[in-house]
Amino acid sequence: METTKYTAEIVKELQRSVSLISEEETKKMADMILASRKVFLAGAGRSGLVGRAFAMRLMQMGIAAYVVGETVTPGIAKGDVLIIGSGSGETKSLITMAEKAKSIEASLIAVTIAPESSIGMLADHTVKLPGSPKDRANGSYATIQPMASLFEQTLLIFYDAVILLMMEKQGLDTVGMYGNHANLE
Repeated sequence: METTKYTAEIVKELQRSVSLISEEETKKMADMILASRKVFLAGAGRSGLVGRAFAMRLMQMGIAAYVVGETVTPGIAKGDVLIIGSGSGETKSLITMAEKAKSIEASLIAVTIAPESSIGMLADHTVKLPGSPKDRANGSYATIQPMASLFEQTLLIFYDAVILLMMEKQGLDTVGMYGNHANLE
């Protein structure tokens, strides 16, 4: 298969995937973020990289957003929200983070394939994304892509859609957000 055919198939998979995301779950997540004092993002591997991109956009909106594990990340507290992006919802280090956040009475949002997972069950709110966990590729959701690629791509698009929804709610536009863009690049 030629790369253009692979690309076209990936785009088809993404169109199908994003069409299955709950509008209600998305709106509630946006409202929880906007109501929080600080937002913390966590994920492992590629999901963690996508979380970092989301944290950057939140910061550009003027929201106090932090990536768990960075040296400048403050402690989480009541009134804050931890967002965990995890396909399986069973990554041990992320479960530990979720439990710690809950013990401090911070809110927890899980964005996952498996709302019934350990992290999903701890969460105050879950957003279910379609996809196959990396250890069960093509199991629950057909994809030509390896491991959890479809979930990770859908997560990036979903996080960008949440940003657009919050921008609309806050009356922000790209020009207004640009003032928060990094300028030491």
